Amino acid sequence: MNGFKVRRIEDAEYVSYGPKSDLRVLIGDARQSTPIRTALQTCQPGYDVPFHCHPYIEYLIVLEGSAEFRIEDDGVQTVVAKKGDTVELHPGVWHAFTTSPTEVTQLLGIHISSERIVNYKPDVKIDSRGFRIEG
Repeated sequence: MNGFKVRRIEDAEYVSYGPKSDLRVLIGDARQSTPIRTALQTCQPGYDVPFHCHPYIEYLIVLEGSAEFRIEDDGVQTVVAKKGDTVELHPGVWHAFTTSPTEVTQLLGIHISSERIVNYKPDVKIDSRGFRIEG
């Protein structure tokens, strides 16, 4: 196809974060063939993501459910984002979140980078691709 491309969700790269969360990579690949990366993350109630940061801007859009975001900026600030809300995170900003304790949460993550780079705080286990391993 010239001029456009369709990626079906069922064909998107699947990443499991264990029984409580998974990710579907919608835009981007290991060849860094796109200028951005996006992924749809589906989280079961109470899923917790530890503090991490990126060397580029990240947008997180809550499509379903809600999440409590913790952002290190002059101390730790907390904000609850619900369906339709967007969180913009600048390069190097440490952030974490916990999803709703009662409902499934879906987030669309947009990384303004051709390469996925995640820096976690110490003691977080990751696989060879840099995806967190739960446990």
